[in-house]
Formats: sequence, C-alpha cells, structure tokens
Amino acid sequence: MAKSAPEPARRLRLIGLLGGTFDPVHYGHLRLAETLADKLGLDEVRFIPAANPPHRQLPETPAKDRCAMVGLAIAGNPRFVLDDRELQREGASYTIDTLRSLREELGGEVALCLIMGSDAFAELDGWHRWQELLDHCHMALVERPNVELAASLRPPLQALLRARYVEDRTLLAGSPAGRISIQRMTALDISATGIRNDLMNGRSPRYLLPDSVIAYIERHQLYTKPLK
Repeated sequence: MAKSAPEPARRLRLIGLLGGTFDPVHYGHLRLAETLADKLGLDEVRFIPAANPPHRQLPETPAKDRCAMVGLAIAGNPRFVLDDRELQREGASYTIDTLRSLREELGGEVALCLIMGSDAFAELDGWHRWQELLDHCHMALVERPNVELAASLRPPLQALLRARYVEDRTLLAGSPAGRISIQRMTALDISATGIRNDLMNGRSPRYLLPDSVIAYIERHQLYTKPLK
C-alpha cells in the first residue's frame, strides 16, 4: 500500500520587529532590515521607535520627531512599516509590553521575530520580564563575523541560547514564537551618534541617511546643540 504524502509544513506570516531610538534613523538601520528580510524571509519589518527607552538615557530629540523621520526613511519600501505603539502609551518602553500588545492585535497565528544585536542579547537578563519574551516572539540575533557570542554570555543566557537556538532559519516561520536564530553579517559602519556630531559641528551627513530625513532635520532645526 502506497504511503500518503506527508502534510506540508505550515508557514506563518513572519514579521520582523526592529526597535530603537532612531536618533536619527540612518542607512545602517535600513540596510540591516533589508538584509534580514531577505535572509530570514520576513514578510514585513516593523520599525518601532522607543518613546522612553529603559536601558539608556532618554534622547533629547522628541519621540514624535524620531518617529516622523522613520516614516520618511522607510517610505516606498512595501516590506517596511512604521509602528508607533510605544509612543501611544506612558511610562518606560518595555519590550515585553510591546510584544503583548502586538499579540493582542495580530493574534497567535503570526510569527514575530525580534531583531537585536548580539551585544543587546548579552544584557538581556537585565531586561524587564526577560524570561517571558520568547513566549511571544522569536529572536534574530545579529552577530559580527568572527565574534563568538556564546562565550561572552552569563550562565542564564547561555542556557537560554542552548535551549532555543535553531540552525535552520526557515523554522522561524513554522511557529509563532520561541526560537533563536543567529545571523552573522557586517553592518554598515554608520552611527547615529556620529551623525549627530556631524550635524552639531556643521558637517554634512549626506549619504549616511536619506535626503528626506536630512530635509526634515534641517526644517525642524534638530541636532543644533552640542552634545552634553
């Protein structure tokens, strides 16, 4: 008797989540998102500006301006979406609250993939309710070539990585949450701090960020005060 063909593996819609202060957004952010969308098969990348980041000093640039710049930067890319939910609530912009909000909105039959640098993951055990994050999303860790992440991790994070790591990136779209993928890539050497310094010292940031964002910065006279 012939065996029946195996059931095809289900594929959920896979949404990447890229949070940050975006102060300002630049080509490093955009190229990272585009590269990961291709490598991981992301159907969408949501840029989520942080209103009140809990792990770093509050940006001097108002959240509404940082959000507006992201909107300008991603215009025209059908896979990129601006998500301003962290600006709509008070208090610290905790990632767990953002993930819970997204789950309530999108339901359980969507795979969410939180994008973060390996340096941020190394500090994950200091995040608010960090043990719950993988209940709501996967994680895509961006690691520089020739950098060994696991060796630098504290024991709780080493255990988490061992338990949740998957080599096959296509598995991320097979379930809503719970897996960790590591993507080794060389990011563009562009920093928001460097751009702010250039602007404050009268140097052009051209070719570091989109012209539409530069025009917004000039129109609203952002980054004109020296850094403290």
